[in-house]
Amino acid sequence: MTLVRPGLAELVEGVREAVSHPAEPRTTAFAVAGVLRERLPTPEILTEEERAGDPDTYVRHTLHTEPDFSIIAVVWRPGQQTRPHDHIAWCVFGVLQGIEYETLYRDEGDHLTEIGRVANRTGDVSGFAPPGDIHKVHNIGDITAISLHVYGADLSAEPTSVRRTYHLPIR
Repeated sequence: MTLVRPGLAELVEGVREAVSHPAEPRTTAFAVAGVLRERLPTPEILTEEERAGDPDTYVRHTLHTEPDFSIIAVVWRPGQQTRPHDHIAWCVFGVLQGIEYETLYRDEGDHLTEIGRVANRTGDVSGFAPPGDIHKVHNIGDITAISLHVYGADLSAEPTSVRRTYHLPIR
């Protein structure tokens, strides 16, 4: 039996078209963000079991991979967060449910400096391209948050989209 994911086929088609025109990573991320805004699916792209998440850590669900991009859903229960990290490729994300809080940092060599905070709410779409993409994501809300991430890399061949995790002091 094949799992039908509502909205995934249309999103894949749009992203495939957007990445088919060679451009700088930042330009590609903006193009893909436009597609995601137009075709942002509902949380029902995941099964009820997938939407439940895990009490111990946020959960990633790989929905689609091909050589130029991957689509991953991330489920964050209240209180779950990442460490500060950056990525191997551009990334675009849209919030399907809840609020994802993002803290942005600059690497100062011996410490990180916080340079911004953003509350990404249901329906918000954003993105970035390395370098300068150091951030932490945190669900400080009281409901499970779900986000859909499109990465400019084939994550079937990579264990993660994270290039580096930072353990530097934050000032």
